[in-house]
Amino acid sequence: KPAVEIDCQERDGDYLFSIKDNGIGIDPKNHEKIFEIFKRLHRKEEYKGTGIGLASVRRIVEKHGGTIWLESELGKGTTFFFTIQR
Repeated sequence: KPAVEIDCQERDGDYLFSIKDNGIGIDPKNHEKIFEIFKRLHRKEEYKGTGIGLASVRRIVEKHGGTIWLESELGKGTTFFFTIQR
C-alpha cells in the first residue's frame, strides 16, 4: 500500500523539508539523473510522467536559495530533502 510522509523542520536560516515514500526506490547511480529535464528512468509504459517534475522542483528550490537531494534504497522507497531559505 502506498505511503507518503511529509515533514518540515525550522533550522538556522532555512527550513528543511522531507518527503518519504515506500516506493520502488532509486539506484544511487541515478540520483543526479532524475533532476535533469526529460530524463526518465523507466519507459512510459511502466510509469507515467514526462521527466519535467523533479527538474522543475530543483529549479524552484534553487531560486529560493535552497538545495535538494535524496536518500534511497532499491525496493524500500525514497526520501527527498530540500531546503528553503527563510
